[in-house]
Amino acid sequence: MNRGTVAIAVVQHQVMIIQLVTAASGYSHHRRDQWLDVYTYTPFGDHLFLASSVPQARIAPSDLLTVFPFRTTTTDMIELPAQAYQEFLQLKAKHQKKQENLWRAWKAKLR
Repeated sequence: MNRGTVAIAVVQHQVMIIQLVTAASGYSHHRRDQWLDVYTYTPFGDHLFLASSVPQARIAPSDLLTVFPFRTTTTDMIELPAQAYQEFLQLKAKHQKKQENLWRAWKAKLR
């Protein structure tokens, strides 16, 4: 993965669009890296994502859900192709359902 790679990842328990940032040492990220430095984006409408209120984050590679085959150089806004946007919506819905099921199970345990 190189600088500008766009992906979907879980950041602070939310499914978000992320863009990979080059590490301080200037090398590309690899699977064996412990952390990935990323820019985070939140939905702003159909296919459009703006930089989130906390625009930079450090995530574990295991938080990546999918990596897209395209890159971008902008850091303030990303527009996804239709297929990538549909994949984002599906992963977000799946993650939401998983969180709701966990909440229901935890709530049932308390009774």
